[in-house]
Amino acid sequence: MKVLIVEDELPAAKQLKKLVSAFRPQTQVLDILDSIETAVHWFSENPMPDLVFMDIQLADGLSFDIFKAVKISAPVIFTTAFDQYTLKAFKVNSVDYLLKPIEPEELQAAIVKFEQHYITPPVFDAPMLQQLLQTVNQPVYKTRFLIKLGQQLSFIQTTEVRYFFSANSLVYLKTQHNKKHLIDLSLDQLQHQLDPKQFFRINRKAILCINGIQKIHPYFNSRLKIIVNPTPDFDLIVSRDRVGSFKNWLNGSTA
Repeated sequence: MKVLIVEDELPAAKQLKKLVSAFRPQTQVLDILDSIETAVHWFSENPMPDLVFMDIQLADGLSFDIFKAVKISAPVIFTTAFDQYTLKAFKVNSVDYLLKPIEPEELQAAIVKFEQHYITPPVFDAPMLQQLLQTVNQPVYKTRFLIKLGQQLSFIQTTEVRYFFSANSLVYLKTQHNKKHLIDLSLDQLQHQLDPKQFFRINRKAILCINGIQKIHPYFNSRLKIIVNPTPDFDLIVSRDRVGSFKNWLNGSTA
């Protein structure tokens, strides 16, 4: 298998080459390219590789611009530190979409997926086709959030979040360790990006995670009061018009 790596961070490129060689020792890495410009030149002058590993954010722009400059028929496994390009990636030659830091198990699964679809002709039966359609139609929810710690950037895994709330026109998340972080998303945006099995918007000001709920009490005017951990400095009240949906959600329904 002949592989091309497009990655502007040399340590990440070397680690990727090491992992690929470990999983498939017969793999030949043709080159490691670090920019849109060098990639366009390479594809213009060389035969297509069997597979391309391509970082999305390169030093001179987004790698999607390479596809605008040259015709690429080789399948691509995209690698990136951000998850907002998923849909755009699958509009080109994408086999898979791996988030950095790349987990060895996910990389191996992506290689197997490439081999199944591009090396071994797939044989589809009705159950397999139905499963494939379900996978394609399954929505992708946020797995982490970018945060700022002083002058540094970091991230919080979605599994660490216990609730989101708005205050003074800003939106914050609160983690299981009682840490509060400002995020650059509105609650309306969050409502569509979070897994509805895990998160529920109880009112205009708050979205709760099922894992943070400790107790639920009846509240006046047919509403509900939620006790969560960690405890906020304000009351979490399920608005009256959302009580029915909230109970259905607790019962395992997201409809």
